[in-house]
Parts: sequence; structure tokens; C-alpha cells
Amino acid sequence: MKADPAASLPVRPVMSERKMVCIGAVAGAHGVRGNVRIKPFTDAPEDVAAYGPVTDAGGARAFELSLVGESGGTVIARLSGIADRDAAEALKGLRLHVPRERLPAPGEDEFYHADLLGLRVVDSEGRAAGTVHALHDFGAGDLIEIRRPSRRLVLLPFTRTAVPHIDLAAGEVTVDAVHLAEAEAPAAAEDDR
Repeated sequence: MKADPAASLPVRPVMSERKMVCIGAVAGAHGVRGNVRIKPFTDAPEDVAAYGPVTDAGGARAFELSLVGESGGTVIARLSGIADRDAAEALKGLRLHVPRERLPAPGEDEFYHADLLGLRVVDSEGRAAGTVHALHDFGAGDLIEIRRPSRRLVLLPFTRTAVPHIDLAAGEVTVDAVHLAEAEAPAAAEDDR
């Protein structure tokens, strides 16, 4: 079943357990003066610079970040202390984080990835269905990855139809039983070989 992109639930950037939110990742160097290309994980690409200084995942390295421009789905930025291409290239793959308290509260029906990771999953008939393992966007809309009790991973479209209810306070996500059964059917067929 194909996900209806218009019915997708908005997902915010990934947050680590240290109450830090990953807002982007360095994709490589841009030019010879130390500028970097950043793949933003924010709703608006320019927001990667809207929340103040950024750090690595552990908080050991901190950078002031200023935007220089945009190019092909990335933003071009200057990071404090990075003065040449070699230093910029050395940062390739570095994920940039900010403290969660700097970010706006999610709107109604919006969620930060980390708010969902590890939540219990039940199907619409009340049966335990696993835990939320990850959220993905491969270009056709968000997918929720569920680790089933059998340790098998199942992907469902992250839409209101497939995921009709999320209760963060209760730590529970409800998924449609029919969608779940359909998602598991190909895996069951492979096991029969």
C-alpha cells in the first residue's frame, strides 16, 4: 500500500538521549577557505543556523555556525575555527547538535524522532506489536520502523491511516492491525522458502 504524502505526520530532527537534537550533518568541504556543506535535518534548511552554537554528539567540540548560501539540498556554512579545506574535509560526516531546549515545542501532531524511539507499539486490536526502532524518509514519505517481538523489523508508512494514535505520555504508539499484517506478509512468504 502506498503512503499518501499529504497524510504524512511531520517528524522533527533526531534527538539523542543526552537531550541534544541533531539538526544536520557535514556533507563535505565547499571551496578552499574552510566552508562546509551541511545536510540540514530542519524543516527549513536555513534553520540549521537558527538555534545558536552547534556541537558534536558528545558536546566535546563546539562551533559557531554562520550561513554562506545554499547548494543542491545542502546549506553552505562557516564553522568557527575551521580555516581551510583540509579542516573542513576532516569534519565530513560530523553530526551537528543543539540542546533540545533551544528548539521550538513541536506543534499539534508533530513529533521529534527521539520522542518516538523506544515507545511500545500496539496494534489497533490492543495486541503488543513491538517497539519503535527508527523513523526513515527515503524520499516517498516518512516510514516508521517497528522491532517486532520476533526481533524482525517491519516498516509502515508514518501516516494517520497506518499510525492512527500516538500517546507520548503513556509511551505508546498504536498502529493499524491491517497495515501491520500486510507489512509482515512478504517476510512470512520469504520464511516459507
